[in-house]
Amino acid sequence: MNISDISRRGDGIAKIEGFIIFVPGTKSGQKVRIKVIEVANRFAKAQVVEGVSEKGSG
Repeated sequence: MNISDISRRGDGIAKIEGFIIFVPGTKSGQKVRIKVIEVANRFAKAQVVEGVSEKGSG
């Protein structure tokens, strides 16, 4: 999952078909594997399970 943006609270934002997923502890440009832990009507929250990498590496 690619982190495409940062929220006002500082959480990374990933999107699946426009659906927003907040991923704390990530930065824009990172590629991570996540696990969704909470789903609401307009967004979800997730945690990183592995594979945090910086943009351009790997």
